[in-house]
Amino acid sequence: MASSRLHIFVLAFCASLLFPSNCSHGDSGLQEKGAALFIFGDSLFDVGNNNYINTTISFKANNWPYGETFFKYPTGRASDGLLIPDFIAKYAKLPFIPPYLQPGFKNYTYGVNFASAGGGALSETHQGFVKDLKTQVSYFKNVEKQLRQKLGDAGAYTFLSEAVYLISIGSNDYYTPVLTNSSLFASHSHEEYVGMVVGNLTDVIKEIYKKGGRKFGFANGVPLGCIPSMRILKPENIGACSEEVTALVKLHSRVVAKGLLKLKSQLHGFRYSNANFYTPLTDTINNPSKYGFKEGKMACCGSGPYRGIMSCGGKRGSEFQLCDNVTEYVFFDSSHPTERVYQQISELWWSGSPNVTKTSNNLKELFEV
Repeated sequence: MASSRLHIFVLAFCASLLFPSNCSHGDSGLQEKGAALFIFGDSLFDVGNNNYINTTISFKANNWPYGETFFKYPTGRASDGLLIPDFIAKYAKLPFIPPYLQPGFKNYTYGVNFASAGGGALSETHQGFVKDLKTQVSYFKNVEKQLRQKLGDAGAYTFLSEAVYLISIGSNDYYTPVLTNSSLFASHSHEEYVGMVVGNLTDVIKEIYKKGGRKFGFANGVPLGCIPSMRILKPENIGACSEEVTALVKLHSRVVAKGLLKLKSQLHGFRYSNANFYTPLTDTINNPSKYGFKEGKMACCGSGPYRGIMSCGGKRGSEFQLCDNVTEYVFFDSSHPTERVYQQISELWWSGSPNVTKTSNNLKELFEV
């Protein structure tokens, strides 16, 4: 049980974790040339926004053992350490990009993170508990207004046109309806439902484009049907991946790919990197030793079969179990990978070939153009 494991909370930590503009990865002071990073999405990208909203513990990761690997204390990131945006910022020689809702933060020199764990492209997904994609874009518009006041209209537009926009959205739109009795999901075919999700994403891209955004990175193809919580969904078939969720994820990836090609033909200067992680992550889950792991299907933290019950942290109404060595695991909790997995797929996205990014651009190239 969790109580049997020694843990130490570190009280002293770099002030840059609260005020990232003061500290960066190997750089000091304001960079002469460097694209800012604006981040939208869900728990794969949320670095702490949900800490500052009125929601339940189900949508927060602000208790131990979250954050134990890198930070040594919980930050709101749904993992043992860093997330994809943290690694991408590091590779781009930027500081950690802070959560927009962090009180007192107004310096957008390096960008800001709007992502909300549990958020979806559809407002109906976890409505009232999280910040959906359209709400996140409304926050971005507030930032754009502040940048115009500071830099002028032309200066703000140039700044935003040089920035990179990372988006991870859709997982909750497909994960939640399968677990709950969603009337919206039940009243539409899979094609219609995915069309609504991708349609909202497309609308958001166009709104960011109008404000100057030109360079976009999309995280797609996460094998959602094979996460630990999905493996325990059907008692009669414990251990199997959810075929319905897998089908939705694959359909979403196909529709997004077609939509992005269409946008590229419509929007002058629109560049993107569409990272489809389905194949590499599925291979990591099924062949963990190939990537330096020992366990690919069971979570490090949780309870029940495959530790697929979302009890990590012990504040969700039940006790939880915790592995001895998180670096051996692909999944940290019932729904989220470990820091080591995030690092591996971040490296693929940053400098991978078109076979990984599914476009002519990886993220490194987007930052350089």
